[in-house]
Amino acid sequence: MSSPSYVPFVYILRCGDGSLYTGIARDVQSRLKLHQAGKGAKYTATHLPVDLIWAREVPTWAEAMREERRIKRLSRAKKLLLVAG
Repeated sequence: MSSPSYVPFVYILRCGDGSLYTGIARDVQSRLKLHQAGKGAKYTATHLPVDLIWAREVPTWAEAMREERRIKRLSRAKKLLLVAG
């Protein structure tokens, strides 16, 4: 999970209430700091604190958006399996 980078990452955060949030970013660590400050997304701002639990580099922004949509459609159980490896 290296950052900063010019290639995008898909990432999953665990929110304070245990829910999972999926997003994309070019710089995961900077994006995480925004989420932790309550400025990354409306959802995470109301579900603080957040922790990064998974991230994967993808070759293109278009692929990152496709992967984000795919992951968001997964059940919670399948997202946790993905995180577990």
